[in-house]
Amino acid sequence: MKNTLFKHFFVQNQSWAPLVIRVPLGIILMAHGAQKLFGWFGGYGLEGTGQWLASVGFEPGYLMAVLAGSAEFFGGLALILGLLTRPAAIVTAFTMLMAMTVHIGNGLFVSNNGYEFALMLLAASVSLAISGAGKLSVDSIVKAKA
Repeated sequence: MKNTLFKHFFVQNQSWAPLVIRVPLGIILMAHGAQKLFGWFGGYGLEGTGQWLASVGFEPGYLMAVLAGSAEFFGGLALILGLLTRPAAIVTAFTMLMAMTVHIGNGLFVSNNGYEFALMLLAASVSLAISGAGKLSVDSIVKAKA
């Protein structure tokens, strides 16, 4: 059972297509996570993000900021590296699903603070959860050595 689960995490599509999704998605997620965790790139850091998350119903706000920021930052890093891609993609997909709940009342378009950006990140994450990391990834190296 343990060996089967291990292999499932690393079995993947051996094309280049997942790499084309993984790297930009990981960069975007890391940047947004860095805003939440560290206040980089014009972000509000944990305190400010936590206060905002609490104001929209995600309590306790500080903990939710840590969870969302960590999912985005460390999940994004894992996606860039292609390391445990499927679990990282599932975590980031869930995070984007939660982000969509905040924006859904504003309609689709990001220009109206809508959910289109979160939807696109969700779709890319789900795609990677299905396909795996593809070529040029830590997952493919681990699989080759297993």
